[in-house]
Formats: sequence, C-alpha cells, structure tokens
Amino acid sequence: MIGQVLRGRWRTLVVLAVLGALVGAGSSVILSPGYRTTSSVLLQGPREADELLTQADVATSSVVLDRAAAALGDGQTGADLRDKVATSVAQGNVITIEATGDTAEQTQRLADQLAQEFVKYSTQIIAGSGDAAVQLAQERRETLRQQVAQTNQRISELSAKVNDGKTTVESVQLRTELQSLRSSIESAMSTLNAADTASGLGNMVVLGSAELPSSAAAPTLAQLALGGAALFFLLGLFGHLFAARTDRRLRDEEEIAAALGGPVLATFDVVDERPSGATPRAKLLHDDRPWNIPRVDVFPDEIDTVVQYRRLVSRLPHRRLLVVAVDGDHAGRKAAERIVGLADRWFVPVTVSPARPVIEDTDADGVLVVSSLGSRSAWELVGIAEACADAGLTVVGIVLTRPVRPTRSRPGAPARKDHEALAGTS
Repeated sequence: MIGQVLRGRWRTLVVLAVLGALVGAGSSVILSPGYRTTSSVLLQGPREADELLTQADVATSSVVLDRAAAALGDGQTGADLRDKVATSVAQGNVITIEATGDTAEQTQRLADQLAQEFVKYSTQIIAGSGDAAVQLAQERRETLRQQVAQTNQRISELSAKVNDGKTTVESVQLRTELQSLRSSIESAMSTLNAADTASGLGNMVVLGSAELPSSAAAPTLAQLALGGAALFFLLGLFGHLFAARTDRRLRDEEEIAAALGGPVLATFDVVDERPSGATPRAKLLHDDRPWNIPRVDVFPDEIDTVVQYRRLVSRLPHRRLLVVAVDGDHAGRKAAERIVGLADRWFVPVTVSPARPVIEDTDADGVLVVSSLGSRSAWELVGIAEACADAGLTVVGIVLTRPVRPTRSRPGAPARKDHEALAGTS
C-alpha cells in the first residue's frame, strides 16, 4: 500500500514536503538559537550545593545583566539579554554561563562580559557584607588562635620537665600528656587553616575566555527545513494510509450485490481517466483519482470491449429498463452511457444523488444499476435500492466497473479519443 501511495500521490507528497520545508524554515526564527558558547567561573574554597545554586542565580540577576548590557554598548538592555543567557553548576565548584547570539563574535563577547560582571558583583557583595555570620567566623578564628598559643606554651613547659634526664612515673605521664597536647594543637591548626580558607570564599576566577563558536547551534535553519519536509511527507503518507484504513466504500462484488439486492451480471475493467472540468489543483496533483487503482500490463491501443458490452446487452431482458448511475461516479456513468447506446430502445439512463437518491415514477419494468467498485459505501447502495423499491421497481442486475491504469504505451500509437473499457469478466 505504501508503494501504491507513492506511485499514485507522489505529486501531493512532494508538495507537502515543500510546504513542510517552508514551515520549518519559518520556524527557525523562533526555534533556532543561533550561535552558542560558554564561559566558566571557578569558586575557590569548599562550597555547599545550595550556595552554588545561589551563585548561579546571581550570574543571571538583573544587576549583572544590566551591567553586561551597558559594557557591551550595542543598544541592548538587561531584559533583552535575559532570554539569551543561562547558567548551570558543573563539578568542581564551577559555574557555567551559556550565551547565545546572532553572530559568533557577539556571542563570545557576551559570554566573557557576563563572566566578568558576575565575578565583580559577587566579590562586591562578599566584601561589603557585615552580617552576623561574618562576625561569628571572625570570633571563632580568634578563639582558635588563643587556643593554639596556650597549647604551645604548655608544651614548652612540659618539654622542660621531661628533658631533665630522670625516668620516673611522673616523667612518663608528662610524656603522655605532651603527646596528647601535640595532637590537640595539630587539630586546632587544621581547624584554623579551614577557617582561614573559608575567609576567602569570595575568591572567584574566570577560567579563560569563551570559545569562539565555529557554526550555529542546533537546530539550524537547514535542519529545521529538512525536518519539516520529512515530517509533512510522513504525515501525508500515513494520512493516506489512515484514510484507506477507515474507508467504508465496498470493493467486494458479493457485498455490493447484497446491498443492492440484485445479481452482478458483469464486471468490466475500465481505463481510469480524469473527469472533465477538473480543477487546476487536480490537474497538477492528480488527486482527483483514487491512488489505489490497480495497474495492468497492457498497451492503450489494445483496449477494446465492444464485444463484452454486446454480450451483456444480449443477456438482458427485452423490456424497458432504467439504467441507474450514481452522480460523481465517472467510470460508472461512462459505462451506463455505452450500455444505453447499444440498446437505446429499451434502456433509459438515470443519474441519482448518492446522498438522497430519488427515482421518478416511470413505466419501466426494472432497474439496471451501474457502479464502480470502491465508489460507494454500503449505506449509499442500500439507499439506492430503497429508492428503487419506493418507485415500485426491482433491481434486475448490477454492472460493476473496476478502474485500472495501463502501465505501458505503444510507441507511435494514436491518442485515445473515447473512453473504452478493457476486456473484463461477464
């Protein structure tokens, strides 16, 4: 079925692909980010996870953005830069600042300027802070220094007593106490060093200049156009398959005979041709004909069914019959006209609407229904049968046409001027 759709609707699918490419290209104005680069800032010292997230929010604060916009001097404001920057926390206490722009140079300058303004602003905040947390840290460091001084003094006193050369119980206890004090002072020194490191939490370093982007970031204009073309092509393809799946028109001869309440007298293979008055769109796309029409391996000049039609007419009763065709069924109406042309004394052509079929009162003795396979649903055929019954007529027979398409053409063969049918079954 996919092959039939590609053969029968390739023009429509191509138009859909072109339309999808145009839509994808148009959406690049909104979806394509342009050029993208990143700048990294290292925060020295031990940091908590919440503190790193806070610093990442500071990097995109209105103050930092306004300062960066003023430093760039290209007419943009901090609000304009808000949608062009983003921050994230990487491993190793690193804040990553991601910037996007219309050109590679503009994007690089934006990332570098944001990193510099972020470092300046964060340093100013920490240097000017005088809250209780800073005071408490200073008091703890002073206490630790006093503890270290006292411990060093005690160690000096004990060392003088131990070194007198006498080995007594008291000297052994002093040596043990001395070892314990040394451990205490080492612990105090480690804590003091950590406190000194914590005092430099405001130290931040920009890890080099942002990289100059060599190409636009995905999705680019070409990628969006290609994706849109592929998406619309697939939507058109699966749309045809879904329509065929949900199609309720009958294609089985027995089901059609049961719906109309009459026997199938003959089934003809008819060359499918575009009906007259086709719209320019239909002429261009060929979407006014079914895409699932089977193809037959014949030459157009081999099409001749006069004998088949005459045999059908010869088997019909020699009485007045209404030849009923459905409006919109091009192949069925052409077949009905040929049948009436072979027996015009007995047959009267009638065309009915598939939605509201009505047959006028007449002196005919029966109805011959001519329809194409796969052109009407079961309810439409039942409606035609009920219209015949309301007019007091019986369906004496059904003639079906099966549209086909020749796959070969004989070189130099004259163009066909009539609509004849291929030899079928009768």
